Amino acid sequence: MHDRIHEHTSRRSPLSSLTHTPRPHRPRARLAGGCAALLATTALLAGCSSDSGHDSAAQAAASPSSHEGMTGMAMGDPSATPAYDLPDATAVFKGTFTLLDTRPPGMDAVKGTAWLAQGLKGTTVTVKLTGLKPGASYMAHLHAQQCRAKNGGAHFQFEKGGAKMPPNEIHLAFKADKMGVGTTTVNNERTTGYSARSVVVHPAEAMDNRLACADFVF
Repeated sequence: MHDRIHEHTSRRSPLSSLTHTPRPHRPRARLAGGCAALLATTALLAGCSSDSGHDSAAQAAASPSSHEGMTGMAMGDPSATPAYDLPDATAVFKGTFTLLDTRPPGMDAVKGTAWLAQGLKGTTVTVKLTGLKPGASYMAHLHAQQCRAKNGGAHFQFEKGGAKMPPNEIHLAFKADKMGVGTTTVNNERTTGYSARSVVVHPAEAMDNRLACADFVF
C-alpha cells in the first residue's frame, strides 16, 4: 500500500356537509420547516469560503445526515474503499494535518492524515483524524492553495466561479465516534490534477473556525 504513495504511474373525500370547517395549517408549517432545513444545508455546503461572510452564514446547525439523498452531492462514506487502498489508482498523495490558529478551544490534541488518489474513476479523498470531540460532526473541503497561504485559501473548484458545492467542489462530511475518531472517503468523477493543494477540516457547528489543514505532497 505505502509503496504506491507518490507514484505517478500514475447514486375529500366528497363533501358531506355545507358547514365550513377551518382547515389546520400544518402543511404550511411543514413547508416552512422544509425551507429552513434547505437553507441550513446550503449554508453548510458553502462553508469555509475565502469570503468571511460565507463562513459566518455557514454556522447554521447541520449534520452530515442532512446531505443524504442529495443527487450529485456526495459528501462521503466511511465504509468506502479508502484512497490509499484503491487498486486502480494511478497516483496517491498523502498529507499530514497540522493545527491552525483558528481552531476552536479544546482541540489541541487533534491529529490526522489525508489521502488523495487519482485514476480512471476520478478523484478519491480520504481523511482520518483522532482527538476530535466524541459525537461531533465535522466538514472538510479541498482547497486551492497550500496551508501556509491563508490556511488553504479558497475552495478548490473544477469550474472556477461555479457552484460552491459538489460536484463542482469536493466536500467530506463525517462524525467522530465515541473515541473521538473521525474518517470518511468521497469520490468525484473528475480528476483534480495538481490544482487541489490541501484539505481543511472544520467543526460543522463552527465553520469560521478552521481546525486543521493538510498539504498534499506531490
